[in-house]
Amino acid sequence: MLVDGKWTADWQPVQKADDKGRFVRQVSSFRNWITPDGSAGPTGTGGFKAEAGRYRLYVALICPWASRTLIARKLKSLDGVIPVSVVNPVLSDQGWKFGGFPGANEDPQLGATYMHQLYTDADPHYTGRATVPVLWDMKTGTMVNNESADILRMFDTAFEGLVHSDHRLYPADLAEEIDTLNARTYDLYNNGVYKAGFASSQAAYEEALDGLFAEMDRLEDLLSDRRPFLLGDRLTEADIRVFVTSIRFDAAYHGIFKCNVRRLADYAGLHGHMVRMLNTPGVASTVSLDHIRQGYYSIKALNPTGIVARGPAEMDRLLAAAQAA
Repeated sequence: MLVDGKWTADWQPVQKADDKGRFVRQVSSFRNWITPDGSAGPTGTGGFKAEAGRYRLYVALICPWASRTLIARKLKSLDGVIPVSVVNPVLSDQGWKFGGFPGANEDPQLGATYMHQLYTDADPHYTGRATVPVLWDMKTGTMVNNESADILRMFDTAFEGLVHSDHRLYPADLAEEIDTLNARTYDLYNNGVYKAGFASSQAAYEEALDGLFAEMDRLEDLLSDRRPFLLGDRLTEADIRVFVTSIRFDAAYHGIFKCNVRRLADYAGLHGHMVRMLNTPGVASTVSLDHIRQGYYSIKALNPTGIVARGPAEMDRLLAAAQAA
């Protein structure tokens, strides 16, 4: 945790909870937008024009929020426009760290050891957690945005002048439905697993678990007509948001977060949606089960022995097949 730009205490999974023991997630602080002409976006200030090679995306492959942005980058063919740096999945006492694990990179911008050093370079008086994803402006040397929902939308449209795409992740005719679905799945599914895993009272855990599995039942019902994606025939950002939780469910949340009423594999429709997303070209390359398992099982408050669960083997088989396709 940074307080006025100074690291003050060892990293903890829960920095804030309400008076009933419910996990409270930090609100993102850097909310500028990249736009085609550099004008200001919905939040923040202007000056961030879409340019090839100007911006770097920092991610953790363990993190579902960061994985949203990685998938959007792939689906919008922005690989050659926006380079990526991956942090170590094992959370250190100072949070996300660079290098030291297969598939993790050293920091090419500042030569930083920890992600929190980028935060204080952008704002010497920053107070809060140093989260991922981070979108960094290499031209001006500052942080553009650390909110995955914003970055997802930027990647959908901001770089159209450089890399054209006929596919919209947030099409205007589905915008209202996407917003409605996103609000519910974020609270009960994406964040629901964290509210269960990081609950600090039995009542808070039970409440989160009830909401989580009720939402999984609802998503299963939505997919019961065998539609390929959540809103029909088109893959949208709503599918990305659900997928990043689904792919981690049986490998991590079912065990380490005690979300063990049912497995994702017990939901034919929701599991099928996860497999279809995994087999969408480019998506499997954003997934690392090694990083996911090592990352979640490294959380000392939940797993003091550090022993990493091996399974389920079916997830490894599905991922290997998708990556080989």
